[in-house]
Amino acid sequence: MYAKPDSHPMTTRIARAEDAMDAALKSLSYRLTETEESGMEPTRQNGALSTMRNDNARVPEAPAPEIAPEIAPLPASAQRVPDAIATGRPSREEAEAAVRTLLRWAGDDPNREGLRDTPARVAKAYGQIFGGYGQDADALLERVFEEVEGYSDIVLVRDIPFYSHCEHHMVPFMGLAHIAYYPTKGVVGLSKLARVVDTFARRLQTQETMTAQIADVIESILRPRGIAVMVEAEHLCMAMRGVQKAGVSTITTQFRGAFRNDANEQVRFLTLVRNKS
Repeated sequence: MYAKPDSHPMTTRIARAEDAMDAALKSLSYRLTETEESGMEPTRQNGALSTMRNDNARVPEAPAPEIAPEIAPLPASAQRVPDAIATGRPSREEAEAAVRTLLRWAGDDPNREGLRDTPARVAKAYGQIFGGYGQDADALLERVFEEVEGYSDIVLVRDIPFYSHCEHHMVPFMGLAHIAYYPTKGVVGLSKLARVVDTFARRLQTQETMTAQIADVIESILRPRGIAVMVEAEHLCMAMRGVQKAGVSTITTQFRGAFRNDANEQVRFLTLVRNKS
């Protein structure tokens, strides 16, 4: 007896073996893919692959949301007439026509003798009352007197009168501003501080914003060791309308540098402001 020779050539047997190996690899790849997607971890037991639950399997992270770059806003002291207003500002004639419309809305006749020239007078008055929009507060403080550079104690200008308008009702509020600072490289003319107050007061304002703007521009230009600003005012929008309480005083303050860090400096400032003798 002898072995019957294989009727298939050697090349055919090799091709079949390769096909079987390809099928096995594809099956193994499919099982591993299913394992990864289900959070299972492949292990080998007795030489065979099995799967085990892996609660610590890495979960694909969701893409982080895009965050727009943060742009620092301009300081309040740098905001003057917006470009859109400066380039599209109404004419004098349009302003006077608007006043005539308001007069009619109030219930009067803009053509009667007493009101005939009122629109022109109002437009002219607004040019002065709100002249602060065209003034540069920074430029007022650029000239520093350095010949008194050796002086480093407090400089206080108090009882600076001002008149402004509430931006909510366009009704006046008025009062006094007090400014103190500790110079570092010289001092500015005392009248310049009063002009800074006028620059910001002659705009539509809130008292809180105006107080901060005065402190901002002095701090940014003079770089003093400390600055204190106090504004006290009566608001006619509270006296003439609304609750109609006349004589009510509103006080706002800003303390920077040495005045903010040392309570004794705040006491000194308040004492000097209140001591009228």
